[in-house]
Amino acid sequence: MKSHRNITLLGPLLLIAAVIAVAGCTGTTEAPPSKEQTTLTVFTAASLTGAFTDIGKAYEAENRNVKIDLVFDGSQALRTQIEQGASPDVFVSANVKHMKALEDAGFMENGTVELFVENSLAVIVPVDNPAKIATLADLTKPGVKLVIGTKDVPFGSYTRQVLDKMANSSAYGPAYKEAVMGNVISEETAVSSVVPKLTLGEADAAFVYKSDVKQEDRDKLTRIDIPAVYNVVAQYPLGILAESQQKDAAAAFIAFVRGTDGSAILTEYGFDPIP
Repeated sequence: MKSHRNITLLGPLLLIAAVIAVAGCTGTTEAPPSKEQTTLTVFTAASLTGAFTDIGKAYEAENRNVKIDLVFDGSQALRTQIEQGASPDVFVSANVKHMKALEDAGFMENGTVELFVENSLAVIVPVDNPAKIATLADLTKPGVKLVIGTKDVPFGSYTRQVLDKMANSSAYGPAYKEAVMGNVISEETAVSSVVPKLTLGEADAAFVYKSDVKQEDRDKLTRIDIPAVYNVVAQYPLGILAESQQKDAAAAFIAFVRGTDGSAILTEYGFDPIP
């Protein structure tokens, strides 16, 4: 009888032990971790605001684990922030000058820097055109309120180069540049602040990139093209920062920008992608 009682008690004890063992295994078995989200910070020239906003959304839609954090400003302001310690993963400049300065100072992964689009300048006026500006010659009329960029920002530097070319031509001459500059009422540090001045009636005309007339503004603005002989072709470089901790992810984003989808968006906004 004694041995029979021991056998009888052993059954429930074994069952309890089995339950505990199964529970223990269940508690220590974890589901595979979800892929961690990566945030890429992209310092981007203000003239690319519309295009890169759309590119960022398109990239995120295809790469759910990646967030594109876009910071827009004038190229010179973004360069200064990097020099003072800001740490983006990618820098997109509106001219070679500011990118080259960062390359020379060791801030960029130089082997990743490449030109990817071109742009050129145009003059824009409000669609109601209160100053009656129909040609480039009309920019010299007394009382015209003109907006340009500061000499340190790319679109301001390019504007001065255009005016220098016109000043050196027999069709316009030095007096033309002097009269146009005399009509400047504001010099902006980012091209993104120019269009609102025209749509709000604060200015009559402005020198901008041809890409700055966005779809939503096409019924508010008229573009006057600058002949190629006077115009300046702006080349935009982009590259990965030397201190980026996410170089592979940054390279994948740049490949998207330069690929079929990114190039299509850039073209839609008036840029000319470089193969």
